[in-house]
Amino acid sequence: MLTRAGLALLTVSFGVILAGRTFGVTELFVAGTIGLLLPLAALVAVRTAALRLRVRRTLTPARVHAGDTTRIELAVTNSGTRRTPTLALSDPVDGTRGAALSLAPLAAGANARAAYRLPTTRRGLVHVGPLRVTLEDPFGLCRRRAVAAPVLELTVLPQVHPLRLPKVGGDRDPHGIAVRVNESSTTGDELLGLRPYVVGDDLRMVHWKASARTGELIMRQMEQPNQDTTTVVLDTRRTSHTEDSFERAVSAVASVATAAFGARHVLRLLAADGTDTGVGTGLAHVDQILEYLATVSPSGQGSLRNVFEALGRAHRGGLVAVGLGRPTALELDGLGRLARGGSKPVAIVCENPVPRQAPVGVVVVDGVSRPLPDAWDEAFVRCRRRSLV
Repeated sequence: MLTRAGLALLTVSFGVILAGRTFGVTELFVAGTIGLLLPLAALVAVRTAALRLRVRRTLTPARVHAGDTTRIELAVTNSGTRRTPTLALSDPVDGTRGAALSLAPLAAGANARAAYRLPTTRRGLVHVGPLRVTLEDPFGLCRRRAVAAPVLELTVLPQVHPLRLPKVGGDRDPHGIAVRVNESSTTGDELLGLRPYVVGDDLRMVHWKASARTGELIMRQMEQPNQDTTTVVLDTRRTSHTEDSFERAVSAVASVATAAFGARHVLRLLAADGTDTGVGTGLAHVDQILEYLATVSPSGQGSLRNVFEALGRAHRGGLVAVGLGRPTALELDGLGRLARGGSKPVAIVCENPVPRQAPVGVVVVDGVSRPLPDAWDEAFVRCRRRSLV
């Protein structure tokens, strides 16, 4: 297609030809004719240029936490029989101006590599591409574009802060005296669910019916009788959050879940929008939770009351950490009642004000003067004094 410069040259050339014919000036007529033929010649040259490129593009890693950087690598090979002209590569990226690269001429069979880093600031899905190759004539009068690589999807997980979890036990360890056990042990007390086979798993735990149905090895995942239990809850109601407080709540819940995974706790996530991951352990389970937190958004519906009632009926005990926006005293009371069943509830409040006389441990996080790790540690010091944890 013609560029703006090409279209402008065509317009001026028509005017010059018209002036040359009107005033009988041969030089103007010749100049206008040359100016008219030049963009047309460039159009033919660009359209008939044979480009045979093989482009491979990769994201390393394909999942990062907000604030981290990923690397995008390009490998271009000239699979044609002629030398390529200078090419421009453009890679659009959600939320940015994208990346623009120039590719020097490649001989037949030659290849070139390039890479650039993509910083991240917010969680979510980031689409990279499609990668486009642009060929222009030397005068910039005509341009030809083609898609060279498809769209890649980058998953930006919530920002995670390092936290230290208290020893709070679980439903079979009401006094918090947890004994660490080997997760690969075959001696379990209760079936948590099924999961794909991971190298090193005990083959005695294969669930043969599920494996036959899926064509892949599926393992039984058993709950160990004395493992600590952590339940994380996210308040997804739009009415209780600002945009910033919701992001802080998501980050706080992700931080607790990651710390629980590192401490080998039995882990469960609940949300006011009805999401329930069920209880589980292991990398696949915490990945499922982080994937949900990467894309969750505030909802106009949902109820924390239903979540707290469900937790009260379950009687699993252990730590219950709730990421809240602007809580009411009634909601904190509902969370505090979980302590009667052996649970240790903690409210992570991400939007002031906080009701006075809260019956649970409260972590207040405003993102600036109260970063999550410091507020978390201070809250548990207060909780121990009140015999809540």
